[in-house]
Amino acid sequence: MNTTVATIVIAGALLLALASLVNAIRDRPMGMVLLIGFAVLEVAVLVQAGIVIAAVAGGEGAHVSKGTLFGYLAGEAVIPPAGVFLALAERSRWGSGILTVAGFAIAVMTARLLQIWQGMP
Repeated sequence: MNTTVATIVIAGALLLALASLVNAIRDRPMGMVLLIGFAVLEVAVLVQAGIVIAAVAGGEGAHVSKGTLFGYLAGEAVIPPAGVFLALAERSRWGSGILTVAGFAIAVMTARLLQIWQGMP
């Protein structure tokens, strides 16, 4: 697993979570900047998933629980579009709150993916 990509995903997700939190505190719905930010985050998550899948197919990560690893990858890929969909449906501060949780969840799941890849229980 590429730790550089994982670091980019974590940093981007936390930055988007912070921007969403500021939006929620200011009582604003999701704007175009957050929409584009979460689209870029989704691309980064999919790139990370491709790298991990290619590494597993290449024989790396023999000590890794494949079911848990692929479960985290699939869950991570679903969170940004689901968060944006819900934020678009809820055009109030709570839509931005949903994106705050989505961004934080991506950061935590990526950190956990790194732990799983390194063989930590």
